[in-house]
Amino acid sequence: MNKIVSVFLIVLITFVASCKKDNMQVVDIKPPVADIIPKELKTHGDVRIDNYYWMRLSDEQKNAENPDEHTQKVLDYLNAENDYFDKKLGHTEKFREDLFQEMKARIKEDDESVPYKDNGYFYITRYVKGGQYPIYARKKESLETEEELLFDVNKMAEGHDYYRLGGLNVSPNNKYVAFGVDTVSRRQYVLQFKNLETGEFYPEKIENTTGSSVWANDNKTVFYTKKNPTTLRAERIFKHVLGTDPSKDVEIYFEEDDTFSTYVFKTKSNQFISIGSSSTLTTEYQVLNADNPDGKFKIVQPRVKGLEYHISHFEDNFYIYTNKDKASNFKLMKTPINKTELENWVDVIPHREDVLLEDISIFKDYLVLEERSNGLSKVRIKRWDGTSDEYLPFDEETYSVNVYNNLEFDTDIIRYGYNSFTTPASVIDYNMKDKSKEIKKEQEVLGGKFNKDNYTSKRIWVTARDGKKVAISIVHRKDTELGKNTPLLLYAYGSYGATIPDGFSTTRLSLLDRGFVYALAHIRGGQYLGRQWYEDGKLFNKMNTFTDFIDCTKYLIENNYTSPEHLYAMGGSAGGLLMGAVINMNPELYKGVVAAVPFVDVVTTMLDETIPLTTFEYDEWGNPNEKEYYDYMLSYSPYDNVEKKEYPNLLITTGLHDSQVQYYEPAKWLAKLRANKTDNNLLVMYTDMESGHGGASGRFNALRDTARDYGFILEMEGIKE
Repeated sequence: MNKIVSVFLIVLITFVASCKKDNMQVVDIKPPVADIIPKELKTHGDVRIDNYYWMRLSDEQKNAENPDEHTQKVLDYLNAENDYFDKKLGHTEKFREDLFQEMKARIKEDDESVPYKDNGYFYITRYVKGGQYPIYARKKESLETEEELLFDVNKMAEGHDYYRLGGLNVSPNNKYVAFGVDTVSRRQYVLQFKNLETGEFYPEKIENTTGSSVWANDNKTVFYTKKNPTTLRAERIFKHVLGTDPSKDVEIYFEEDDTFSTYVFKTKSNQFISIGSSSTLTTEYQVLNADNPDGKFKIVQPRVKGLEYHISHFEDNFYIYTNKDKASNFKLMKTPINKTELENWVDVIPHREDVLLEDISIFKDYLVLEERSNGLSKVRIKRWDGTSDEYLPFDEETYSVNVYNNLEFDTDIIRYGYNSFTTPASVIDYNMKDKSKEIKKEQEVLGGKFNKDNYTSKRIWVTARDGKKVAISIVHRKDTELGKNTPLLLYAYGSYGATIPDGFSTTRLSLLDRGFVYALAHIRGGQYLGRQWYEDGKLFNKMNTFTDFIDCTKYLIENNYTSPEHLYAMGGSAGGLLMGAVINMNPELYKGVVAAVPFVDVVTTMLDETIPLTTFEYDEWGNPNEKEYYDYMLSYSPYDNVEKKEYPNLLITTGLHDSQVQYYEPAKWLAKLRANKTDNNLLVMYTDMESGHGGASGRFNALRDTARDYGFILEMEGIKE
């Protein structure tokens, strides 16, 4: 008997030692259990019980130096979940670090942007080896002149867990720069000013702004936007005179309608300062001659519900791309600058049923149109004199193109960016006169392992349950065999009309090189197939967004791209809502899901007008104060539809200071899932206690977030290296 016991002990000791060596979990680690404190929520006679409403903290509570008992309880719970994440996935820590180093090694650390010219200066953004943040510089007239340092954000960020500098805006005389700084990650920027001749910072600091600003042509007057401190709605335009006390700034405009936000910008011609007001479906603009900052703004066209228009200035006209006259895909019109009302607008580019007009750029001799047709971006170049009208040629089946940094007006050169699933990003200058092009820069993928010829991409079309055709863009290595054992990650967003581009990603290579297929579903709610594609995925059509994703999933399984045992899904923010909805509807289709900063408590959030951005989004989701919308939202809200059943492996991420989706939505969802799920699949959440909606600041910290998410997926797939 003693011999048997001895042998058993030896075997047990050997097993435990082996487990330690392989980082296996010998004893199951128990997850935190959130207290159940029922709160009754009654709307339209309907009663919902929220057991985790107590997790909600105000900004003041989150930021308090001496937290009260309730605040400490919530923070302790979030930290306990982080600790649980670390323990459950601690054995993957080395692999995640390897992934991070692998991703980092592909990046050219001492990188530099292609200089762009504006008002006599070439502006450059560069990174130095080991630096998390950019350095901004400029050179006068020629790239051969001595460089002038604007900001070294690495130095500015010292001592901050989070730091973001944005809204850089140089005065017309090139002597001053306005900029915004956010050190909390709530997108509430402190507006500041620097003298570029002396290097001195002005003492005035303007709190709670959007970070952006506009200089009048007098080089001393600045217009900027302030946010509501509670809802964070951009609601007021102020005028500041450089060197004066900000408390004496004059309020120029207050946007009274809480479903609108407001902003200020300058036309490319530098002749007009414009105040814009916008909701999801309606816009309005006011303009002021930039030479007369103390003048009165004039409304271009008073708002009309459902009328969207956007203005650009050229010579004696405003050019307006708009949905006027039921132009759902938008058209281009113009109107004299002194006769701006609707009745004066005339067509320049008429509406087309099969082409979405997304943006325009105006040059002295050319009009450039950014269009989308059959899901693909097109760049159209049209001479004002009518002598030419052409499209830039692109050869790949899936790609992404964007026109940017074209600040010069009198030039024949248009700059655009191009990339695809298999082609790294390029910056290209195209001569609109002689049709020549010059590749100014192609993204370098370091590490010596990347060869674009090793990868292949394509588009496939899925017939959704209502007969609509939904595109999926796919990329994988050519030597990856497709079949039921092939791991596949399916990504989508599907809200706000946002179209996720088929773009290149160096980090994604870490999945592709391990045999994964990456698929991007262009589901309804975006504008991939035009404006109607968006309309068909919002308000009372929102369910199409979720069923499109599920139908794409089923297609990939049925056509032998993968199987439920190897299929993963990912989405963030409104895409996190998508993740929550589909795992309530068809959890059996997915092995694992990553839901980043997910908007999951739809009804409660949209009923609370004190939560940032709620009223602004009624046109997207509906107003649940109206029973029809309440009932429809309730039918898909992920938090409200959690049931006692099996769910996939799930990683949820959030940020304590998130201004877009408050941290307590994913935290409550996690707690409710854990209390109801009937499986033994992994359910973990990671809360970044320092950041907000966009995640960590700094280019390398962001890579760690990606390594965490990919590490989770690879762990579920059983890939250890």
